[in-house]
Amino acid sequence: MSTFLYALGRRAYRAPIRVIALWVVIFGLVAAGVAAFAKDFDDDFTLPGSEAQVALDSMEATFPEASGVAADVIVVADDGDSVVDSAYRTEIEKEVERLEGLPRVDAVTSPFDEMVDGAISEDESAAMITVQYDGTQQEVGEAAPDRLLDELDPLRDALPDGAEVEGGGQLFQITGVAISWVEGIGVVVAFIVLLLTLGSFRAAGMPLITALIGVGISVLLVVGSTAFGAVNSSSIMLALMLGLAVGIDYALFIVSRARALLAEGHDPLEAAGRAVATAGSAVVFAGMTVMIALLGLSLAGIPFLTVMGIGASGSVVIAVLISLTMIPALLGLAGAKITPKPTKRYRRAFAAAQEKSEDTASRDSIAVEAEAEAGEPYPKTIMNTFFAGWLKAVTKIPSLTIVIIVGGLALFAIPASNLQLSLPTAGSQEEGTPARTTYDLIDEHFGPGFNGPLVMTSEIVTSDDPLDDVERIESEIEDVEGVDQVVLATPNSDASTALFQIIPTTSSEDPATLDTVDRLRALSADIEAEDGFETAVTGATAIQIDVSDQLGKALVPFGIFVVGLSIILLMMVFRSIAVPIKATGGFLLSVFASFGTVVLVFHDGLFASAMGIDSTGPVISFLPIILMGILFGLAMDYEVFLVSGMREAYVHGASARDAIRTGFASSARVVSAAAIIMFSVFAAFVPAGEPIIKSIALSLASGIFVDAFLVRMSLVPAIMHLLGDKAWWLPSWLDRILPRLDVEGEGLAHEVALRDWPEPNSDYRVYGRGIGVSSGRRGFDRVDISLLPGQILVAGGAARGALLLALSGRVRLTAGEMKIGDMVLPEHAGRVRRRVPYFDLGSGAMPGSRELSRLAASAPDLLIIGEAGALAGEDGREFRDLLYDLQAEGTTIVLGLPDGDVTGVLSPNTNYFHLDLDGAAPEAERGTDIDNGGVRAHAAGRSEMEGVQS
Repeated sequence: MSTFLYALGRRAYRAPIRVIALWVVIFGLVAAGVAAFAKDFDDDFTLPGSEAQVALDSMEATFPEASGVAADVIVVADDGDSVVDSAYRTEIEKEVERLEGLPRVDAVTSPFDEMVDGAISEDESAAMITVQYDGTQQEVGEAAPDRLLDELDPLRDALPDGAEVEGGGQLFQITGVAISWVEGIGVVVAFIVLLLTLGSFRAAGMPLITALIGVGISVLLVVGSTAFGAVNSSSIMLALMLGLAVGIDYALFIVSRARALLAEGHDPLEAAGRAVATAGSAVVFAGMTVMIALLGLSLAGIPFLTVMGIGASGSVVIAVLISLTMIPALLGLAGAKITPKPTKRYRRAFAAAQEKSEDTASRDSIAVEAEAEAGEPYPKTIMNTFFAGWLKAVTKIPSLTIVIIVGGLALFAIPASNLQLSLPTAGSQEEGTPARTTYDLIDEHFGPGFNGPLVMTSEIVTSDDPLDDVERIESEIEDVEGVDQVVLATPNSDASTALFQIIPTTSSEDPATLDTVDRLRALSADIEAEDGFETAVTGATAIQIDVSDQLGKALVPFGIFVVGLSIILLMMVFRSIAVPIKATGGFLLSVFASFGTVVLVFHDGLFASAMGIDSTGPVISFLPIILMGILFGLAMDYEVFLVSGMREAYVHGASARDAIRTGFASSARVVSAAAIIMFSVFAAFVPAGEPIIKSIALSLASGIFVDAFLVRMSLVPAIMHLLGDKAWWLPSWLDRILPRLDVEGEGLAHEVALRDWPEPNSDYRVYGRGIGVSSGRRGFDRVDISLLPGQILVAGGAARGALLLALSGRVRLTAGEMKIGDMVLPEHAGRVRRRVPYFDLGSGAMPGSRELSRLAASAPDLLIIGEAGALAGEDGREFRDLLYDLQAEGTTIVLGLPDGDVTGVLSPNTNYFHLDLDGAAPEAERGTDIDNGGVRAHAAGRSEMEGVQS
């Protein structure tokens, strides 16, 4: 990974205009595609396969006139007036006729219709008109709500002063996306934090530029996806919010690392390459965790939630890609101009040291003396007083820190247990909007249940007396506890299905409504058992309840998925048991704190008005699963960037506690800046975001704050200080099983160190010193090897196979250093396997003519043949003859032979080197411990080979 990213960063640095132009072209192409093919958003919350959804879908055939989107018009009389007075009734009837003329309107129900009950309030102060459209919200178009409101103006003008006329209902469900100036505050705060952190306008502008371009592409892709399926309007805001936050943070990590490398004296090209390789590796890992968690939202089995997860994960993908490519391109434009400047104290110390030094003294030695004299490095980025004091405070009495933080955050579990969930209704929209005003008026004059009616359908096709059965079922429904009234009970035109519109006594957001639905479904089962009529409860409220129930069931499996993923991934990165468990426990504390904060604000109203939240109550049903997915990924970001520095110092010899200080010092500023930026971006969406987004934004903002500053930067150092060396313990058997993720860039450091080894532009096809391979009881150790173009090596002995597999990149070295051409092992093992042909002739299968022809057409630099004795036969003649042609073209050849006998394989006058690897250790060496528990095997025959020595 780090090797690939190192090359990518250097390539982008060298061609900045081309890379930047490519992203601009991508932006333009995506924008053009959106303009041509994008459709409207679909805010219908569906749950395929559920009882309510199946019944609702079947209504399109049995009750097509009731299957489209509907709107409600409420008329409230002036104080002391009645809507049944002629002054009101006449105008309302005229309005009904006008509404019937609107496009796509299928039917308009007058409150004075004899077939309708409950459309006039008990005190006759208000009346409701129901407008039924013949299609979905998408099909009737975005202009339909405005047309309906305009058509209400004549009624407003005709009614007495003091009367109110408002339109709302399902038709007015949010389908647009509005971005206000308030969200821009988060971007401004992010720039200020970047400027303070990086100390350079050029460097601070880079993360903003890349994040804004990445977010633009991500948002356009979400909008464009409406051409292929239903997309909820909240998907675009989630993608915008998350893409902006991670886009700035990921770019910040890379730019910060590049400036640190520039300060160490690396040239700009090398600094860009190494920054992308090291910080970029952590960015890739962090981005992967966020994406996997978001894609895990599909475990809920709810289409709109799956789409939201895919859209948000897509924004993270774009953020990762643009950070890895456009940031080094911008670094290429800036060159050395963003190199940090030394402090005044350092400059004075450097000048003094330079005056005292001898002419032959190097600049590096002068810099070391200046740092010692100034008491601070160049530049002052390793540790400042604030973070040094922070770390000292949290680790002075680590057990006390742990008790305070864990105990304090655990208290949030109390309000978190009262979290109430619901799908969005008009009651959660902004005050003053038509839908919200209509919702409040209906609630005031008719009761809460009228804003969330239930629908029951019954298949009465086998009934002998449909009207009588409908009346009987209606009376049974009215007897159910929690039912206020049945306002409509009617069979369809062919009397095959009956429809009942039911008004519950409680609102759709009230948990008591769930009990009412359960009792109605129990009644449905009784009706089916007694009469054979298939009956189901449906409607928007029933679907809302089913979705919430499905989300509740999915939360535990998703939580197990996230926690399990967290532990496994962090084990791979940190090679530790304690670190993943500690990280996951901290994540759960952050989740509790986040849920608790949401309850205190949205349920209890604490600071709600100050945050621009004008209505309290249940929050969006998918908040828990969305929060856990996103916060998991972001928490792992901070864990990786903070703890990887600790692990790197520990691996390089620092004590466990010194490693904490070193790692914290090198990453605390950047992690703090990243957390402040994310907090600012998320918090900006609380006062001005969509109702659905408000609670998500608040939960993420609070979760980020708690996780970064209390968990990662306070609890983590305290726990690791308490554990000491035990923090890095991992069983050897588990260490061998787990894949290795080189987030710290150790592999890159190894590759760069051997880039010009043994000498720049050397011709060696194979060069190794002190190499060894252990495989069970066979292997070899302490072998030096160097082969030039056209040379032949014959390897014999029991360990010959291990050598051949090592030379072809198929077995990892357990000791020593080796390069195959310019490819360093093990970092370039994949390239070696692709470029070095390896034939094992032990099975008796000889390469075919076609394969030999390909070899002849393109001679490889290195060719390896195992069990090459098979070449001595007649079947090996063609291959044997080819070897001499390849050797003449410069191919280096390695042959594996049991006893090293080349008779019949090579002609008598062929020059070759011979190495005998007997594979068995001398008696004195038997039982020597090595990494994987095998026995060391040593090379023999030192005098027989020039260029290969044991």
